[in-house]
Amino acid sequence: QVQVVESGGGLVQAGGSLRLSCVASGLTLRRYAMGWFRQAPGKEREIVARISGSGSGTSYADSVQGRFTISRDNAKNTMYLQMNSLKPEDTAVYYCAADQIWDRLRTGMAGYWGQGTQVTVSS
Repeated sequence: QVQVVESGGGLVQAGGSLRLSCVASGLTLRRYAMGWFRQAPGKEREIVARISGSGSGTSYADSVQGRFTISRDNAKNTMYLQMNSLKPEDTAVYYCAADQIWDRLRTGMAGYWGQGTQVTVSS
């Protein structure tokens, strides 16, 4: 049984930092690209960052480039998102996703999803 569980969300002031974690069980994780998405109230879900199965390849949305860092530890079945210099516009529910096909993460069509964790950035 596959489970994908995010943690680490919370309330932070603008300029602060948070680190999100995503634990995926029931998968041979090195075979899966993974990604972080977010959805703000009244907006569509958008890709934030994605990482290849080995961790050697990453991609970021322009809005977070230089502020967020995606990483993974396959031995721990865990992916991370280090978020620095947070802005109020980063407020959203953040979701973790996994898929064996890289492009499915770009299009939001990943096969496995977590339930999300709320990130709120106050001004």
